[in-house]
Amino acid sequence: MRPHDCPCSRGEEFGGAGGGSGAVPGMHPDQDRRSLLSWLLGGGVAASLASFFYPVVRFLNPPYISEAPVDEVSGGKVDDLKPNSGKIVKFGNKPALLVRVSETEWKAFSAVCTHLNCTVQYQDSTRLIWCACHNGMYDLTGRVVSGPPPKPLDEFAVRVRGDEVIISRRA
Repeated sequence: MRPHDCPCSRGEEFGGAGGGSGAVPGMHPDQDRRSLLSWLLGGGVAASLASFFYPVVRFLNPPYISEAPVDEVSGGKVDDLKPNSGKIVKFGNKPALLVRVSETEWKAFSAVCTHLNCTVQYQDSTRLIWCACHNGMYDLTGRVVSGPPPKPLDEFAVRVRGDEVIISRRA
């Protein structure tokens, strides 16, 4: 048999009359191995990247924790707060601002600014509630006086029970 009469030169090796090796017609067996190795290598790299980024994504996106079902909290003792002063009190999983306006008048608001969820504080010199993030100001009714906040603060009910100040949701 002459070299140009070899069945492999006519393509008979791959599915022709000369029998087959089971490889894909027109593809060399080395190409099969290379594509398999590149698939395995690519899968390994993808799995490695996924095992790295999954915990990062879980950390950056914490699970939703619903607010504790709290309807009232203690704001402390009456004598703890002087007239014309305020303090932050934990109300469920959010802060509340308790303000003693005068000897007998108390106010409480959500301490979360309606603009960017920053914590607000009471300024006794101006008698206003101030958000340090963008200089938003609220009056002692919770309404916006100046700055970027789009809506007023949520107000809570305050009552004195014995010598303790109780903050509760408005009904």
